[in-house]
Amino acid sequence: MTGRRRRVSRKETSRTRNRLLLGGAILVAGAVAATVALWPAGDGAPDGTGASASTSAAPTGPVAPMGSPGSSAPSPSRAYPLSQTPRTIPAVREHVPARGPGWRPAAGARVVVDDDALADEGRLLAGELRMGYAGRTGARAGDVELGLAGSGGQESYTMTVGSGRVRITGPGEAGVFYGTRTLKQEVHGGGTAPEGVVRDAPAKPRRGFMLDIARKYYTAGWIEDRIRELGDLKYNEIGLHFSDDQGFRIESGTHPEIVSRQHLTKAQVRGIVALAASRHITVVPEIDSPGHLGAVIAAHPDLQLRNASGTPARGAVDISKPAAARIVDDLLGEYAALFPGAYWHLGGDEYRALAVPNPAASYPRLAAAAKARYGPGAGVADLATGWLNDRVDLMRRHGRTVRAWNDGFYRTSAVQPAKGVDVAYWTGKEIGARRPAEYLDAGRTLLNYNDEYLYYVLGQPQTFVYPTGQRIYEQWTPRVVRGRAAVPARYDGQIRGGVFAVWSDRATAQTQNQVAAGVRMPLRATAQKLWDPRKPALSWSQFRQLANRLG
Repeated sequence: MTGRRRRVSRKETSRTRNRLLLGGAILVAGAVAATVALWPAGDGAPDGTGASASTSAAPTGPVAPMGSPGSSAPSPSRAYPLSQTPRTIPAVREHVPARGPGWRPAAGARVVVDDDALADEGRLLAGELRMGYAGRTGARAGDVELGLAGSGGQESYTMTVGSGRVRITGPGEAGVFYGTRTLKQEVHGGGTAPEGVVRDAPAKPRRGFMLDIARKYYTAGWIEDRIRELGDLKYNEIGLHFSDDQGFRIESGTHPEIVSRQHLTKAQVRGIVALAASRHITVVPEIDSPGHLGAVIAAHPDLQLRNASGTPARGAVDISKPAAARIVDDLLGEYAALFPGAYWHLGGDEYRALAVPNPAASYPRLAAAAKARYGPGAGVADLATGWLNDRVDLMRRHGRTVRAWNDGFYRTSAVQPAKGVDVAYWTGKEIGARRPAEYLDAGRTLLNYNDEYLYYVLGQPQTFVYPTGQRIYEQWTPRVVRGRAAVPARYDGQIRGGVFAVWSDRATAQTQNQVAAGVRMPLRATAQKLWDPRKPALSWSQFRQLANRLG
């Protein structure tokens, strides 16, 4: 051999190419494609309306030859195996595999958008994948294109990987954002987004994380880190419980005297709200009343509730006093301007006057006020329900949808809680506890905060134990509202979602970093079950390995 290359005739080259193409066509024509996840009979395609989780399906039919009309794959010179389902948290609900090399960022690849409304999503993804951002520019080979298109739920999206590029579309910005989270995880987890089409949407519209910053101070930076984590897991709300007996943690202009030394400034809160909005996360504030107001009472001891013998009730204000209503309403009005989101948590739980055997005898002042307002047959529970309804009216004037803890809905009250108040169901242990079905039968919508699975209580006081991701992943669904039993399937549409909650009862039991580590896997398991409540395809061990790979 001299190193000189033998010249190949044009005719021989043509014959060789034809043999390769023919072999590829035979291979592909003999292959079959499988929709990795199908929607059960009676359920629609994923559109954010609560469609059931998907299941694996057997191969269903032949795939068109590569490069033919309708094929999403490029026309390579060799055959590729069918792509595998993307491995993400939460798992995608439907994937149609295809043949092709998949996609990964390459030199010169860009993120482009077809609508300026997607500029934030585009810039974020470009930075995360170390790509350029080119705005409203036509897509070319290697690019990721984001677009507003299609119909269905605003959180649904379609992601197509083929022809050397990625296109993510949805009817709303939130859905497109979730598509970028799927792509980010695919690239970070394995380096290549598999060929094919993902169609995805959440089963539940409210997917939340709640943080008790009243009992324990958390820095703004730590909260922002959690928001970034939540966004990647496709959560859409973070609750801030910032007023309780141990502290009041946000700067106040109307009542600065109640604010704890360690607190978030309003500028910091605006930064938190803005970051959350960029991830399509709503910040849901909670000023709990008429209980859990110890920080307010510390500055205004005249407002504290006392029983017939003069003993103060910890954390409870005297709701017969107009001054108590005024200060709470001042705060609600002030923070309505700081938190522009659609939702507000009013608390309403654990009012001490209703945790005794005979509220009227123990708190005659409240009993008298109830009769004066609602008539001779009224009791303390009626007065407490009226207190809640007054706050509901105020926040509705601010355009908010409100929720209250389930033990703030009193069975003994003739005065009914306002219609349209969501039930935040956390426990069945309170006096006169009612099962979830009682609220659902009354037509109310419910958010699942089940304290046996979704409560991370620092220091594990009383009977609380730190929840594990495995228990949530293997045992819990949004229909498991109280204890371990699921409510009947007919109520599923009234259960709007769930919230994983961190309560800081023993503030020094864990550091911020320990809390972040402790909730890491429970947050991922909860995200999976809110996105798709059916039995996951992966075992817990596989899910944990996936979480470790994705970071």
